[in-house]
Amino acid sequence: MHLYFKLGNFSIPSYGLCIVLGVISANLLAIYMIKKNKLDGNDFIILEAYTFLGGFIGAKALFLIVSGDLIEWGRIFEFNYFNELMQGGFVFYGGLILGLLFAFIAGKIHKINAVLYIRTFIYAIPWIHCFGRIGCYMAGCCYGIPYTGPGAVIFPKGSLAPSDISLFPVQLVEATGLMLIAIVILLFQIKINYKYTLETYLILYAILRFLLEYVRYDAIRGTFWMFSTSQWISIAFIIIAIALIVWEKSNQNKIK
Repeated sequence: MHLYFKLGNFSIPSYGLCIVLGVISANLLAIYMIKKNKLDGNDFIILEAYTFLGGFIGAKALFLIVSGDLIEWGRIFEFNYFNELMQGGFVFYGGLILGLLFAFIAGKIHKINAVLYIRTFIYAIPWIHCFGRIGCYMAGCCYGIPYTGPGAVIFPKGSLAPSDISLFPVQLVEATGLMLIAIVILLFQIKINYKYTLETYLILYAILRFLLEYVRYDAIRGTFWMFSTSQWISIAFIIIAIALIVWEKSNQNKIK
């Protein structure tokens, strides 16, 4: 668990390095998928750029919304405080929602079949997210509840997690689940030309995230009634995904 990797006189943030490795490896796989499905690489790059932009804005925006009570709004125009606020604090679901929305908007603007590209490359989201969760583990953020069972971790001083208590390794559990989701979706596409990739991802990740919220112990992310913000979004995604599958199957039956 290291906040930084040392290369001579250079210090590389471990979280950022993990994200970069995830993006690079996901894009290497994308090259294969582009050739296999005879898609346009330039269209992929355009949609990916919009998705990353929407993802960053959405993840930060949802964090600001659910953590509004923790933010010192009177200091928002102080450069150092604003810079610190912008560098840390993201909620993944906000990034996913706005990232996908930006991809659809990009499709309209540039006349690209965004749905086709999203279905083909949706594996990249859990793939990159997996590397991000490993980065969380390295930095100590998004840590788990107090726990002394198998796999328990104690973070060192200087990390973002408490260093004086044994914790559940929720980051690594989620990273494992995310990589499995990415691999399953990718193999289904390659082997049987599976069509419901987006819906499968939404359902599987929503279930994973809903359950893991119970073993998260980090900063408040907002709650409403008995569930956290992310759990409510998980429920909504499952409903939306099932509705999409039913709608698509009904349309296929009409065509037949």
